[in-house]
Amino acid sequence: MPKTSARLLALLSLLQARRDWPGQLLAERLEVSPRTVRRDVDRLRELGYPIAAFKGPDGGYRLDAGARLPPLLFDDDQAVALAVALRTATATGAGIGEAAARALTTVRQVMPARLRHRVDALNVTAVERTGGPPRPQADPRVLLALSDAVRAQEVLRFDHSPAHAPTTAADPPPAVRRVEPHRLVTWGGRWYLVAWDLDREDWRTFRADRITPRTPTGPRFTAREVPGGDVAAFVAARFQGSGSPGAWPCRGEVILDAPASAVAGHVRDGIVEEHGPDRCRVVLGAWSWPGLAAGLGRFDVDIEVVGPDELRDAFADLARRFAAAAGQGHGGFPEPGAP
Repeated sequence: MPKTSARLLALLSLLQARRDWPGQLLAERLEVSPRTVRRDVDRLRELGYPIAAFKGPDGGYRLDAGARLPPLLFDDDQAVALAVALRTATATGAGIGEAAARALTTVRQVMPARLRHRVDALNVTAVERTGGPPRPQADPRVLLALSDAVRAQEVLRFDHSPAHAPTTAADPPPAVRRVEPHRLVTWGGRWYLVAWDLDREDWRTFRADRITPRTPTGPRFTAREVPGGDVAAFVAARFQGSGSPGAWPCRGEVILDAPASAVAGHVRDGIVEEHGPDRCRVVLGAWSWPGLAAGLGRFDVDIEVVGPDELRDAFADLARRFAAAAGQGHGGFPEPGAP
């Protein structure tokens, strides 16, 4: 590669690594004169790279966003990371699977052979969870509109369709919501908007695939702090059915005849602690007591219920149901609440 071309690539790599570069520092890093840096910057501008100059004691250059996308320069690790991200884009719920596949083809074509081999060896297939209805995909244009409103801190108006389709034509249309958008988050393969609902005066989470934004957006607002200050913890708590982190409607404690190391990887929102040799204490929550009992039964080990009594009753009720399903009747099992 000619020396000038190699130097241009090195200059472009430096400009992408940080926002502002003093001209003298660029010259030192490239081991050339400031005049040569100026000429190289002009050459990159001719190739379509929007490089702006800034004045001051340490005047220099920055790589700005332009009207069109010029050629990009990635190091090896960045190129592989980009390829892996594009391969798994179908599992993000953002409705960009086809665009991601085309982008991956474009990136792969310009990769050197050594990187193509690495990317092809990482033949990742994103498999979505089965056993339920197809998961709706969020429209990328809607995600961009929501993201713009969050960044600009502008009141957002949108139609929010119900979870289930109207049963009759007389059902009212979706209500127009007015919110202060706070953050766009993804959870379990779906996208959600966390926002302060102006009409209900409370925090809400809205599924992005049910949102139809209205234009124009409203006035600017001063951002509020999400309860607890952590948007991830706030969203997790909402999906657990309570406004306080970790609070499920039903929560119980048991001792399992299994080591904590074998149980911890299968308990997502609970607490697992060692409790003697090959035993562990588990505190776990669920939407219902039968659901909690059934979830604990999946470990296929002996269980000692610490409490509460509702969990004991749920185990007894499940025992009768399972015995009946096995054709053994109801005999031999205590009634709920019995010692």
